[in-house]
Amino acid sequence: MFSRIQTTKSTENISDNIEKLKEKIRTADAVVIGAGAGLSTSAGFTYSGERFEKYFSDFRQKYGFEDMYSGGFYPYQTLDEYWAYWSRYIFVNRYQDAPKPIYENLLKLVAEKDYFVITTNVDHCFQKAGFDKKRLFYTQGDYGLFQCSEPCCWETFDNEAIVLEMLNRQKDMKIPTELLPVCPHCGKPLTMNLRSDDKFVEDEGWHRAAERYENFLRTRAGEKILFLELGVGYNTPVIIKYPFWQMTAKNSKAVYACVNFGEAFCPKQIQSQAICINIDIHNFLRSNKANISIAKPWLFLIIIYNFHY
Repeated sequence: MFSRIQTTKSTENISDNIEKLKEKIRTADAVVIGAGAGLSTSAGFTYSGERFEKYFSDFRQKYGFEDMYSGGFYPYQTLDEYWAYWSRYIFVNRYQDAPKPIYENLLKLVAEKDYFVITTNVDHCFQKAGFDKKRLFYTQGDYGLFQCSEPCCWETFDNEAIVLEMLNRQKDMKIPTELLPVCPHCGKPLTMNLRSDDKFVEDEGWHRAAERYENFLRTRAGEKILFLELGVGYNTPVIIKYPFWQMTAKNSKAVYACVNFGEAFCPKQIQSQAICINIDIHNFLRSNKANISIAKPWLFLIIIYNFHY
């Protein structure tokens, strides 16, 4: 097991590490970016404070919770109330654009390159920013998809039309009962396609994306790979951190880089191969979007690998 150790040295400042990272991007054969929830938070998708008050002040006053996450777990008495909350939640966190152009700035770095996106984020920000759908792998689901709650089938359902209707027709924090979503196959209630237990549906599209990722990584084994981790916390390290650390340790040509305000660290076992930058991702991408020159062709792979360490 790797230990959690801060790697930033007192003799190195943020600017020095940014320059080192830019050089690694220039010289890498492939760049593997692991994107966690912090990336969307930095883009302005916050779940408390002013944004929560703007969209959910009526729910706060009635039910007493103080952030969107808490509202998602509240024990509503009826499905009419439950879907009034969740339709609004899905709309503001999936179908609205992020306040800051982090994902657009990231795309500018990779738009003309061979890249692949795999992420645990479920807000669809990569695709909304213009990333190629065939280069995306959402390992943990998508707010834009429903699935059977049973589940009776390994199928997901686009929810934009019904979510917008729920949003437009809800009144007094309830939706009309006839709008309650049910599985077209068994009639059981539909739920969000989010990985929270063993009922998460990995549909055909999920498996195709997983195969594309695995093929990409396998065919580039042994190359100079930069594992670039953006906005990944320590809640679920087996999904991103540990796989990145492990793959870096197994490849002497690899480099692990972490950009995350307040949580940029790595284990001492790979410290000589690591670059950790304690800076907000928005500021990092904004300051570097136009000044990373390309010395030779390189690849970006944006990845969070569903890896059990």
